[in-house]
Amino acid sequence: MKAAIILVFGVLLLFILRLTKPQLQHAFEKLSVFWFRIAFSFLVLFILNIAGGFVGLYVPINLGSGLLLAILGLPGAASLLALAIFL
Repeated sequence: MKAAIILVFGVLLLFILRLTKPQLQHAFEKLSVFWFRIAFSFLVLFILNIAGGFVGLYVPINLGSGLLLAILGLPGAASLLALAIFL
């Protein structure tokens, strides 16, 4: 198990070292935008729970719902609300 983890980190490090500076900057920019979207989606889920609590809706705050909201955006929020209403 330790060897597999070391191998994965080694391959990842070699991949990062092989990238040029503009490629690396572009990759980190995409990664930072994705992390911002995830953080914002958890904020939206928290607000949905507070607002939905007044009418009896509960949208779970977990990694799956956060990723769904971060990747899909507004349709993801609509699907989470639809699941909360119909289930």
